[in-house]
Amino acid sequence: MSGMRQGNPITILLVEDNPGDVRLTQEALRDARVHNQLHTVKDGVEALAFLRREGPYQGLPLPDLILLDLNLPRKDGREVLAAIKADAGLRRIPVVILTTSQDERDVGAAYDLHANCYIVKPVDLEQFIQIVKSIEGFWFEIVTLPQERI
Repeated sequence: MSGMRQGNPITILLVEDNPGDVRLTQEALRDARVHNQLHTVKDGVEALAFLRREGPYQGLPLPDLILLDLNLPRKDGREVLAAIKADAGLRRIPVVILTTSQDERDVGAAYDLHANCYIVKPVDLEQFIQIVKSIEGFWFEIVTLPQERI
């Protein structure tokens, strides 16, 4: 796929309330070889509005990948993940949990809700940047994703 979907940039939705982590993710994706378009929302309510193309998100494309934090204001990541996977129009979008929680209950719950993978954010800056680059490389250079959604 060489990082492109039918000539368009890869679209990523980052659901993250920590401005520092948003900045680091933006930096890592900017340095990656894959041409991407990153959209960022700061809580679960905004994430679902984006995915449902409501309000200011009307007309925006669905993301090819969602990077989802678990601990979010208004509607947490578990609720967002459950809503995504329950929606026939959204469930095929890969959801990568990218969070600070190492709690085994959170890991198990995320997979029970059909997360595609669970990654604990490292504290080290360079490791964080490397993980974000690895996520993008894996999902857009190695994995074959469906071109159509239901």
